[in-house]
Amino acid sequence: MFYDSARDAPRSFEMLMSDIKSICVYCGSGFGDDPVFAENAAALGRAMAEQGIRLVYGGGNVGLMGTVAQATLDHGGYVTGIIPEFLKSREKLLDAVQETIVVPDMHTRKRLMFEKADAFVALPGGIGTLEELVEQMTWAQLGRHTKPILLLSTKGFWKPLLTLFAHMRDQGFIRQGLELNYLVAERVEEVIPMLEASARRIGLVANEDVIEERF
Repeated sequence: MFYDSARDAPRSFEMLMSDIKSICVYCGSGFGDDPVFAENAAALGRAMAEQGIRLVYGGGNVGLMGTVAQATLDHGGYVTGIIPEFLKSREKLLDAVQETIVVPDMHTRKRLMFEKADAFVALPGGIGTLEELVEQMTWAQLGRHTKPILLLSTKGFWKPLLTLFAHMRDQGFIRQGLELNYLVAERVEEVIPMLEASARRIGLVANEDVIEERF
């Protein structure tokens, strides 16, 4: 099912009694060409900290990754960074985070990010962000988990991908019984309410067998 607004989201933060304790944020190791990308990353980090939601992310201190993590820390939040050994120097570890896990490879990184998160948010980013997002959508499509997945489409960033999904449906490659379940928010303040509403509808259920099958 494709959600393109916050129609089903709670109307105020006061309505939230959080079922979601942690969110994995996928995002770019660069900043992009518009300052609004970094502004929204910082706003999301602040909102997560204020809601008592732990950030799980790629462990670096560069680009939008570093921005969302630093904002979470600046507002009293808890951050878990997971980074492969070979990226420690390239993505510059953020030493201030409460928990850093150094892993041997990208597969282990993605597995741990999955295990430690109750939901997933994709901010603007490059091919690595896209790959991580689509992998989680694939696992959900195959029934391996029901954790909410949300795309924050700042300035319509994810619209070309959504158009591709529609094309896949039109051509019969996303067919009945294999629908994609994801949320799309256009404003950062919609993100947590939409995730909470989705979690209440579907429950936070994960099938950990996916770890053995994929890795």
